[in-house]
Amino acid sequence: MRCRRSQIATSTRSTIFRRRRIRISSGDRARSRLRAQNYGGSAPGRAMIGILFTGGTIAMRRDARTHSAVPALGGNDILALVPGLEAIAAIEVEDVARLPGPHVTPDHMWHLAERTAAWLRRPDVDGLVITHGTDTLEETAYFLDVALMSPKPVVLVGAMRTVSEPSWDGPLNLLNAVRVAAAPDSRDRGVLVAMNEQILAAGEVEKVHTEAASSFQAREFGPLGVVDAGDVLYTRTSPHLASWRDPQASPSLRVRGIEPRVDLIKAVAGSDGRFIDCSRASGSRGLVIEAMGRGNVPPALQAGIGRAIAEDLAVVITSRCGAGSVRDRYGYEGGGYELREMGAMFAGRLPGLKARMKLIIALGYSSTLSDIRRIVETSE
Repeated sequence: MRCRRSQIATSTRSTIFRRRRIRISSGDRARSRLRAQNYGGSAPGRAMIGILFTGGTIAMRRDARTHSAVPALGGNDILALVPGLEAIAAIEVEDVARLPGPHVTPDHMWHLAERTAAWLRRPDVDGLVITHGTDTLEETAYFLDVALMSPKPVVLVGAMRTVSEPSWDGPLNLLNAVRVAAAPDSRDRGVLVAMNEQILAAGEVEKVHTEAASSFQAREFGPLGVVDAGDVLYTRTSPHLASWRDPQASPSLRVRGIEPRVDLIKAVAGSDGRFIDCSRASGSRGLVIEAMGRGNVPPALQAGIGRAIAEDLAVVITSRCGAGSVRDRYGYEGGGYELREMGAMFAGRLPGLKARMKLIIALGYSSTLSDIRRIVETSE
């Protein structure tokens, strides 16, 4: 069967990118210049928080002609609509992009990770806030959680309503994100998400509703804490990432690059290996299979997984369920035990979207399957 990569719904290769390097147009370059203006002064004892604006609904307004939401606001435009930030911390901003969530690719995420690491290396910066489109926010948050190494807080935030709507949730979400980033208790917690007055771990957060203000949830374990009347309150911790790191990576980063050619395939009743074969033929270097239940697939899909493993593709098993971990418990054809024996890796509790991000980073770290397995199967 002839396959084009465009047939794979989860493909992320883009003709506008060179490998692992984002290409920025002249207009984008102008928007990405650092705004050195300090919005909150530099009084002793005050936190210095950087805000990186990347787009999303928080930066959109309703088009007068089409009545649809379109990108419209830059970072300074948004700050002008959010009074009170200067009372929380000193603020510096950078416009990185103005992308709707669905336009974000792993190459964008890597560029954002490099910019984030550069900010984290600054001794005067105490934490970062990143505004982001909500459709891919959970993926970028986890990508950064795995890619970055820093005790400083990194907090992602977005909005479910545009500035044109009376219920625009952008100002409160942004205020709370800055509060979280400036809180001393937010250090050493990995990347966080601040939405709807909740603080969520990047490794646990999911977007579970199409438009509700409460769309972001950690369904299995709940939030790490809340922002209550401006106070940042933590009620639990989240497991830390492993300490693996490429010694040649720049400070604050674990790896030197990524391998974005990773596809995500969901197992359904009667699945066979056709999508896997298309993915292999189009140059994928890794596959994430959202298996059924505890980590099981139909027999015909197991055969496709076997063909991929025989070609040294990294194959990661996760579950299409919303909670729980995958295990090699079942020994029938297509069962998790059989998949493990074939050489498949198991992603524990990670859902498919996050397992894919982890594999993209692991493949950038090493081409050796034993190294990749160690990273993928590290419990978090």
